[in-house]
Amino acid sequence: MGPALVDELRAVGRAAGLDALGVAAATPFEGTRVELERRKAAGLHGGMHFTYGRPERSTSPAAALPGARSLVVGARGYRRADPPAPGAASGAVARYARADHYGELRAGLAAVAGRLEADGWRTRVLCDDNALVDREAAHRAGLGWYGKSANLLLEGRGSWFVLGAVVTDAPLPPAARPVADGCGPCTRCIDACPTGAIVAPGVVDARRCLAWLVQAPGSFPVEHRVALGGRLYGCDVCQEV
Repeated sequence: MGPALVDELRAVGRAAGLDALGVAAATPFEGTRVELERRKAAGLHGGMHFTYGRPERSTSPAAALPGARSLVVGARGYRRADPPAPGAASGAVARYARADHYGELRAGLAAVAGRLEADGWRTRVLCDDNALVDREAAHRAGLGWYGKSANLLLEGRGSWFVLGAVVTDAPLPPAARPVADGCGPCTRCIDACPTGAIVAPGVVDARRCLAWLVQAPGSFPVEHRVALGGRLYGCDVCQEV
């Protein structure tokens, strides 16, 4: 299993609508698990279940597919034309939620999985699923770096991407190295966050994050209602800046 097959998988992915594709080894994300547990213990998850519910599972690709050897990680962009200016009776909705971008990503990953299955390899597609920490998989696969906002940034293209992976027992060659940090001294996302939710580079306090608070159970916190403004769902400020 060599680079030629990876190139073929990239071609299949591009034809199926993926914007980037890389490969990582399906070894456990030990450092990510430790960090998830640390942040959860500190309350930074804000009650969020996604990937925090069972860190031992979401950081172990083999839990999704026993015998897993590789992750084929895909990204699909969702930044499209700006929406019309909101009128008096409308509000802002995060870009990723304006269409079924995860459905399109899943279809692209399924095409990649189909190519592997044609050679007899087992696969499982994980997309918008708390069975895997997608950003860490994408980082390992060389797609981008972690920004100070904790989003994964693709070089020259920002963070406007949904991420997913094909877990497989095929022994594919992984990316040579992760992408180097491209943020440098920039702190725009930290400075612009409406509630100061980015409490350290790469660390988000979900208890202040508008994108989580509009989904969290219960009433929206009174102390953040002014910052919420006209948003109906989600918050894209850290990406827009």
